[in-house]
Amino acid sequence: MMNLGFIGLGAMGRPMALNLRKTDHALWVFSRNPGRAQTLVEAGATLAASPFAVARAVDVLFLNVSDDAAVESVLFGPQGAAAGLRADSVVVDMGTTSPTATRGFAARLAEAGVAWLDAPVSGGEAGAKAATLSIMVGGSVAAFAWVLPLFQTMGKNIVHVGETGAGQVAKACNQIVVSATLLGVAEALTFARKQGVDAAKVRAALLGGSAYSRILEIHGQRMLTREFTPGFRARLHQKDMGIVLAEARQANVAVPSAALAARMLNALVAAGAGELDSAALVTLLERLAGLEA
Repeated sequence: MMNLGFIGLGAMGRPMALNLRKTDHALWVFSRNPGRAQTLVEAGATLAASPFAVARAVDVLFLNVSDDAAVESVLFGPQGAAAGLRADSVVVDMGTTSPTATRGFAARLAEAGVAWLDAPVSGGEAGAKAATLSIMVGGSVAAFAWVLPLFQTMGKNIVHVGETGAGQVAKACNQIVVSATLLGVAEALTFARKQGVDAAKVRAALLGGSAYSRILEIHGQRMLTREFTPGFRARLHQKDMGIVLAEARQANVAVPSAALAARMLNALVAAGAGELDSAALVTLLERLAGLEA
């Protein structure tokens, strides 16, 4: 039996931590909002007073926080986890963090003998609850092999992509594909409506051909039914695309479709829809086309 820690109990982190708790391993948790830990405490987890208190109790520490600054704070801020970690422990970052920052965090922890895995996920809140997430992992083979049984309690498609940072690179690639496809689906359904054609029937036709995608299936339906309860909040999608564009500039890689999708997400968030699902992008295109919702 191992001692596990989980910091970051938001919409994704809480169900992921609950799936870890279903194993025989002991679990310590921390959240800036203690109320988010209530279901985990009821499931037998121990609520710690700080990231440091979690870290000194555990063999593997999972993080699922919002951005680079949050990871920095949790690890190296006051009462940060880094000061409490043992030399043989592993930190697993399951949030979406920039590859550049990720490599820096890993290097700092390595000085204390702590291993690092970057393991961002795809699949949304539904996938987190159902333990069907896709998990893309960067880090050493040895650390990956040790943590793999724990990943298997949270996801189904688990791929060791490469060395430190490779998991976050894969997540950036995921967001490029998702964003471009999401915008394409929104454009197609808006185009159909503007032409006076039933967009629901157009979607049904496209699902049977080469245009099929999970985005068309799931988010296309959200667009038709106006169901924008977040599976993935637009403001978080906006943050992820900021990472994509910054890393692309650094690597001198052209990402025109990602850049366009990022601008549309910026506009969506600026319009006050940051807490809605990213599928709400369709509402911007409808306004531009002069269509009513």
